[in-house]
Amino acid sequence: MHALGQDQARPQPINLDIVKEFVSVSHGKFDRVREMLENDPQLLHVSNDWGGGDFESGIEAAGHVGNKEIANYLLGKGARYNIYLACMLGHLETVKLTLTAHPMLLNSKGPHGLTMLHHAIKGGEPAKPVEEFLRSLGAKETRFDFYAKG
Repeated sequence: MHALGQDQARPQPINLDIVKEFVSVSHGKFDRVREMLENDPQLLHVSNDWGGGDFESGIEAAGHVGNKEIANYLLGKGARYNIYLACMLGHLETVKLTLTAHPMLLNSKGPHGLTMLHHAIKGGEPAKPVEEFLRSLGAKETRFDFYAKG
């Protein structure tokens, strides 16, 4: 049985220029994000390939620049939540639970090599407790070379 079911046809891939535009505007152009998503709801889960394995979705774009308006809008539409977004939004309990279960993720690379600490800093005052928690665990770097091996 196919993952989509035997009787379901796989939809056509979304034009890569449209994917790139959606992810790009998700950094800060709320009206355009809303317009594009209303025209094509499939954009909610797309990721742009910036090269070298650096993939970024719309919600990740909003997350690493601290754009809560776009992030919350996309979450409300069903976008995928992740640890970096939790840091930016100041979701301390989520961050604590995740890092307690998986401490090796503390210095993991998010989009463009940006760390959880970077996202917490971009979250501003509401994310300050997350920033303090990450620093208490030894987080110091806000960005790692995405393309470095190891």
